[in-house]
Amino acid sequence: MSKPTLKSVAKALGVSTATISNAFNRPDQLSVALREKILSSCAELGYDGPNKAAQSLRKGSSGIVAVILSDSLEYMVSDPVASQFLQGVARELERQSKHLLLYSGSADNLDSITDFVDGFICYGAPRNLKLIEQLKRCPKRVLTVDFDLPGRPSVNIDNEQAAYDSAMAVLKPGDKVAVLGLRLIDAADSRTVGTAPLWDNQSSVSHRRLDGYQRAMQQLGLTLSNELLWHLPESNQACAETAAKAVLSQSPAPTVLLCMSDLIALSAMRVALALGLRIPEQLRVVGFDGIEETLRYHPTLSSVWQFSDQKGEAAARAFQSGQDDNQLLSYELRLGESS
Repeated sequence: MSKPTLKSVAKALGVSTATISNAFNRPDQLSVALREKILSSCAELGYDGPNKAAQSLRKGSSGIVAVILSDSLEYMVSDPVASQFLQGVARELERQSKHLLLYSGSADNLDSITDFVDGFICYGAPRNLKLIEQLKRCPKRVLTVDFDLPGRPSVNIDNEQAAYDSAMAVLKPGDKVAVLGLRLIDAADSRTVGTAPLWDNQSSVSHRRLDGYQRAMQQLGLTLSNELLWHLPESNQACAETAAKAVLSQSPAPTVLLCMSDLIALSAMRVALALGLRIPEQLRVVGFDGIEETLRYHPTLSSVWQFSDQKGEAAARAFQSGQDDNQLLSYELRLGESS
């Protein structure tokens, strides 16, 4: 038995196709009794309403905005910074009666969703760099967050300046500095960067943060050795503990840890305290992001607060505005007991 269509249902019920369409999409156009009668009859015939995909193609809008995440869905939804950002996006889209679709940055391509969304908010450079090339060519609206695409609007903070400010707040002449970086090279495990080529160093916020750290160090006459520049593939406790244990076991141990996320910094402080190091007397630590856990941990963490939920709201508003300018949002350096 073939699936009922708008025309076949209208013929069976003896009404126009417009009446059927109004019953599903414009209830104010019909009396309550007539609408209920039509919906009940449609349910008996197995008709669920006009095809939404076809409607969106005719209207040129589906009301769905896709957020392309920088990594897998599993990793991103467990990350507190990404969660804050997505809360902000969802809150703003809901105000606009729009819907949110999450899409993995590890996916092969965008072909399965391009026709059915109004456009893309790309949160961080996707792990599959082929997606960036697709986004460059995409006819739909594309807005980037935490990285830039030529000719596309963006919402960012000044990561290089924020990292510089955080480093200058904790560094002193003569310090031995280690950097626990995030996705600096193409490697699946925590390791020193060494001589490996930097990964995606043109668009990655991690590299902008590294630029800021190095500018501060140069200003104070400090150098960063390859053995103390670490790549972590993910911002989580396991990756951070591996790096922190290796770094803090050196003799002499570093006096400063510059960490590219708060999760990394908090994990590193746990390792340092377990080794008997005193914070901040023997080791100063600064993070980046501004997550609530930093306020509950002691010693409290010095960090750059970038207010990711507000960034999400700003990204959703900018996407809907249709404007093509680049927004630079404010951040705040909050000094805690770790520095």
